[in-house]
Amino acid sequence: MRPLRVMTLNIWNDDGPWEDRSHLIRKQIKNLDPDLIGLQEVLCGASVDLLEELLAGTSYHRDFVKATTDWPRQGVILGNAIASKWPISERLELGLPTREGHNGRAALICKIAAPFGEITFASTHLSWRLDQGNVRERQVAVIAERLDYELLGGKFPPILVGDFNTSSNSTEIRFLTGMHSFGGRSFFLRDAWAHAGDGTKGFTWTTENPYIPIWLEPERRIDYIFVGLPTMEGLGDILSCKIVCDEAENGVWPSDHYGLFAELRVEPYS
Repeated sequence: MRPLRVMTLNIWNDDGPWEDRSHLIRKQIKNLDPDLIGLQEVLCGASVDLLEELLAGTSYHRDFVKATTDWPRQGVILGNAIASKWPISERLELGLPTREGHNGRAALICKIAAPFGEITFASTHLSWRLDQGNVRERQVAVIAERLDYELLGGKFPPILVGDFNTSSNSTEIRFLTGMHSFGGRSFFLRDAWAHAGDGTKGFTWTTENPYIPIWLEPERRIDYIFVGLPTMEGLGDILSCKIVCDEAENGVWPSDHYGLFAELRVEPYS
């Protein structure tokens, strides 16, 4: 049995040359053939459905959670999405705390009926401002509180993906990876890139991509795939992780972010 393939990408809503960008994203999805996909900055409304545009003609099961209605186009909302090769048996929408006057944030948590056991899979997008580390701390605490339930007795470790808008040495990411506590409370997931990347910094937000204004934010890794500890049999062990959607065609890039792709073990070690 092949490993479980997981992909995450912030698709940059439909900014820039969307028609050409969406073609590249669809091409990546076809070539990588992920089993689970987490997408961020997905637009949905009467006049637009980016999830349908990207996955039309495929057999992926799909779900979407609204993050904010504060979007310039009337009747259009922005949120996070999940796509799965297998049926989604349960879903939970988590509204995340934000600073007053700023866009809403959310996490979508789905139970996936995979042939080798149920998987808890979550997609999220945290607040972006550099001065809102304390907001992101509250956001990851809410997500961790819910995923704590999924860490107890599950047959496959939970998977959390998304755009966390902060670097790997931040308090928020250190909390998620067991290196910092909030109010005496701790949590632990493995960072797939740190565990099985190629040893580079793994920037997913970089001025190599011309869609990134060089003055806006520093280059760093802000997109992640997190996985709980593998079972005693090795299920969920992180086998590989790589950056994807990081190449242009004819001057067009898939998004302003690079994506991540990881493979996880689904068979017991002998």
